[in-house]
Amino acid sequence: MIWTMTRNEMNATLATLTNDYCLDIKDPLWSAIRLNKDLMGVYHTPQVQQLHLIKQLGPAYLVYPGAVHTRLCHSLGVYHLAKNIITSLLSRGKGEILSPEGIKDFLCAALLHDVGHFPYAHSLKELPLRDHEALGASLINDDNELHQALLAGGFHPDRICAIIDLKRKTDDKEIQYYRTLLSGSLDPDKLDYLTRDAYFTGVPYGTQDYDYIISHLTITEEGKSALLYQAESSLEQVLFSKYQMYQAVYWHEKVRCATAMIRKPLARMLSNGTLKPEQLYSLDDYSFYYLALQNKDELYNLIDVTFNRLLPCRFEQSFDKNGLVEKKASDITKREKVESAIFTLLQQNHPQLLSDQIIIDIPEPISFEANIPLVLSDGSTVSFADHDQLFKDDVKSRFISTLRKTRIFAPEYISEHEINEALKHV
Repeated sequence: MIWTMTRNEMNATLATLTNDYCLDIKDPLWSAIRLNKDLMGVYHTPQVQQLHLIKQLGPAYLVYPGAVHTRLCHSLGVYHLAKNIITSLLSRGKGEILSPEGIKDFLCAALLHDVGHFPYAHSLKELPLRDHEALGASLINDDNELHQALLAGGFHPDRICAIIDLKRKTDDKEIQYYRTLLSGSLDPDKLDYLTRDAYFTGVPYGTQDYDYIISHLTITEEGKSALLYQAESSLEQVLFSKYQMYQAVYWHEKVRCATAMIRKPLARMLSNGTLKPEQLYSLDDYSFYYLALQNKDELYNLIDVTFNRLLPCRFEQSFDKNGLVEKKASDITKREKVESAIFTLLQQNHPQLLSDQIIIDIPEPISFEANIPLVLSDGSTVSFADHDQLFKDDVKSRFISTLRKTRIFAPEYISEHEINEALKHV
């Protein structure tokens, strides 16, 4: 490890984080979120402000009407928790690997970590689209107003890009540490979205003991984010919360239906070239809906979703990799062929049926792994997975099996019996 900060430098950086970060933005979760003038300049750029126009939870508001919080609210929360983590590390003398310049860039990266987001980005991962981290890094370098705001504030855009986009190669140990902190098992991203999403949906599952977690985060000799063993149960609580939020919110049947209804026509349009990926990257929720209005014949599903006209579930079973539907529709290309075959069979008796009204939804794999090291009382480290007595493989498997449901959505006039009969002939 390359040690860079002395205790005096840590104290000076702490004073800066206290005295210079005095511009308040009010937040319902964290009360006052404090930025300095340099970050405030970045915050007010159009690319960052556009995140105000993208709902954090996409169509979850159809089930939980309060879930209209935005990507920008979440980004501010991630920045706030990241700042608290750095403050905690420095106050405990655990910041030797850090540098004042690196800390400043890391806090900006936390604020900008979602700047590349477009509507439903997380739900469209099966499609041939760039991930939002890579898009965010491109924006930081290519958008003149954002890039100039970063330079004017004394930030290093290339370093910020390297922290956000994990696919960029770097040998910088400080950047590698910030990556493990911003995108790990106990990162400020997860701590904010679990708590924020629970707050705005009105469910009691996502709340974390974030102060205790933050006060027990540390840095290993290898320069990785780690957790003191006393807070092991707090990580268990995070994993429990993740499970409960997926069950109640993220993978709620109607939320799955809405995202699947949107994904299907977009996949077809991207495949046949009537829609280019670049047309999606710059959109917010409002311009996404306008795109649907311009393409009503292709994107009528999106309009139906907007007005909560969701298709009912006509087939459901626990995910089985050897199941009939799962084997025949294992990827999005095969899925479209099976959906088309079911549509052809059903349209014989239901001529009013539209092709995009037969939708198979197979949730992607989900993990309850936690790869953060635990620091034991003697100073040695052990992986959480090896040390924890609760989240063993059988428990994680049961969690996954109760969450992953293969479903087929179709109009109400299509019976479950008809779906089952059609499946026998595809």
